[in-house]
Amino acid sequence: MQIIIYDNAQQVAQSAAQWVKELINKKPDPVLGLATGSTPISLYKELVAQYTAGQLSFKNVSTFNLDEYHQIDPANPQSYRSFMHQNLFKHVDIDTNNTSLPTCAVGENPRTQGLAYEQKIKQAGGIDLQILGIGGNGHIGFNEPTSSLSSRTRIKTLTQQTISDNSRLFKQGEVQPTMAMTMGIATIMDARYVVLMATGASKAQAVKEMITGGVSAMCPASALQMHENAIVLLDQAAASELGEKNYYQWANNENRKLIEDYGYFHNY
Repeated sequence: MQIIIYDNAQQVAQSAAQWVKELINKKPDPVLGLATGSTPISLYKELVAQYTAGQLSFKNVSTFNLDEYHQIDPANPQSYRSFMHQNLFKHVDIDTNNTSLPTCAVGENPRTQGLAYEQKIKQAGGIDLQILGIGGNGHIGFNEPTSSLSSRTRIKTLTQQTISDNSRLFKQGEVQPTMAMTMGIATIMDARYVVLMATGASKAQAVKEMITGGVSAMCPASALQMHENAIVLLDQAAASELGEKNYYQWANNENRKLIEDYGYFHNY
């Protein structure tokens, strides 16, 4: 894991955007894994700003989202398809035919849909760069605690904590889903690079367990300790429970020299 600590959430978003920009400008047909939730919104704003300024094009980009609510209409404002449209897709030149979410509509078999999503990722050549957030309970995607570290795209029942954390996004009277389709932990681990963004004090304990705890299904994000190219971007609040912060800063300064000489990606 490469741990990079910034002063504030805006710098985290700018750093994540730089990783995405470098990939898009370096690879002719990049495949991005995208995330929803409040943390990535600032990233998408950065990417839209770069596109508007003529610094970035999404014409040749394919995307795969981490998750989608079970049996939700894509047109529903609470669907993650709508989220991506509102926060990124409608503002850039991406071909929406190249954007995918792990959907499971009424009457569709979740297992069949999960296998189909895995196959679609494989046919695209795999995910080059996966963007992640982290839940307060350590989940990545909707892989809740106790999720198998070898799991693949499937349906998951959300924990009460996740439902409570997400309830702020639903208006009174709106039905809040309790199940979702999600990439599995093994699916995420297959990505060539992973960039995890975490901001705010509410994520500090989960960040500490992810980085310094044992690899465990009880903290799904801890699996990233085993990833060859995992980059964790934190603001000071999210990093507040960590020790060794001086070492992380020193290591990041050393790594910056390598990036200046050889670029962000060592295998593109």
